[in-house]
Amino acid sequence: MKAIEVHNLTKAFDSFLAVNQITLDVKTAEVFGLLGPNGAGKTTTIRMLCGLLRPTSGSGYVAGCNIIKDYEKIKRLIGYMSQKFSLYKDLTVEENIDFFCGIYRLKNSQKSKQKKWALEISGLSEIRSQIVGELPGGYKQRLALVCALLHSPEIVFLDEPTAGVDPVSRKQFWDIIYELKDSLKTTALVTTHYMDEAEHCERIALMQNGKLSALGAPDELKKMIKSRVYLIKALPYFQTREILQREPGLINIVPFGNSFHIFINDQAEIEKINNDLRDKHIEVLRLEPIAPSLEDVFLSVVEK
Repeated sequence: MKAIEVHNLTKAFDSFLAVNQITLDVKTAEVFGLLGPNGAGKTTTIRMLCGLLRPTSGSGYVAGCNIIKDYEKIKRLIGYMSQKFSLYKDLTVEENIDFFCGIYRLKNSQKSKQKKWALEISGLSEIRSQIVGELPGGYKQRLALVCALLHSPEIVFLDEPTAGVDPVSRKQFWDIIYELKDSLKTTALVTTHYMDEAEHCERIALMQNGKLSALGAPDELKKMIKSRVYLIKALPYFQTREILQREPGLINIVPFGNSFHIFINDQAEIEKINNDLRDKHIEVLRLEPIAPSLEDVFLSVVEK
């Protein structure tokens, strides 16, 4: 049995289609990503799967339960971490854990065990008495994650879980997710618009304007780009961009930090582009072929 199955799932708000006939499945103990820009329909999809929003049409099953008929049962089987920080900022770390143990109606023996587990896996044992509102963002997100897992759910839904969190804290967060997957066989469905974060997912669905644009493992999605990709780093930056934008043989150009990713079909174009840049007195620091990134795939899909 799949952990999640969705067929032609649709949600309309009046005439606006937030989610438009998406079909996908998530395997048990899989880390699955929904990747897309703000407004793509990721949060609406998660809210339907969690039983918080009724679909307009289509069907879906979470842990074998019908998302329309069994939504109350689904809520007991899953963990949900929303986009916005949902814990109590005026309580301590330990008091928040105690509160959620009560919400999930854990018995005293189970509560003690889960509380110890939550503090250890999140690395928050030493600051258990600190007020949550005074903690850095990364600590808050780790606490929110373990609070969503205190009742040992089969599936956890994480909606933009590391938005606004520094890279080190994001890595620690993902370490926890994979520890849960390996030790407890927990299934995780994660929404994100961070490309490096999407690389952590075993499979990814790209969403745009409420529709699925692509679905597959990160390496499979990268193979969608059939053109050759080159990295160009040159000075001055903005003049380089203007020249590249006028190159007739260039399919696409994507700014990437202080450099550019360019897409061409004919390798012979590279020599012409290099010569054109040097003729305009551009200092070419790097010009080399590279493997496409998930960001390249994402931007190509969005532009199409």
